Amino acid sequence: MVRPGLAPRPDVTELRQTYDRAGSTAPAQLMDGVTFLAGLYLAISPWIVGFSGFGNLAINNLIVGLTVAALALGCASAFGRTYGMSWVTPVLGVWTLIAPWVISGHPATTATISNNVVTGAIIFVFGLGALAFAANYRQHEHGGRRGAGAPGGEW
Repeated sequence: MVRPGLAPRPDVTELRQTYDRAGSTAPAQLMDGVTFLAGLYLAISPWIVGFSGFGNLAINNLIVGLTVAALALGCASAFGRTYGMSWVTPVLGVWTLIAPWVISGHPATTATISNNVVTGAIIFVFGLGALAFAANYRQHEHGGRRGAGAPGGEW
């Protein structure tokens, strides 16, 4: 017996369309664009900053940076299909923040720590911003109410 996928269900189709509309707005595209650029920078940062002697951290930054860039590109181009994986981007931002202390090897230098902390913070903030924007957009589009007495909510 062949089971049809979720695509024919109208609620799933509507949800994808809502997320596609959210992902195509200027603020969402800006957040995804900055996240994409931060991911690309993270991937090439070992050669820009000079991670000589930090092979494990350099490989980590290359892999995580390319992953972040791919996720941001996916979210920017087809958020209706990729929103379920968009929570990974802020997690990778946190990982980038702590990686200099977690990855074994030589003690991290000020340059490697600064590079990863700043880049990780940017990835975390903009990745989280994209998630929050999509959730707020969906709530606003569907006339969601925050509840009585909630700050900013309707009575």
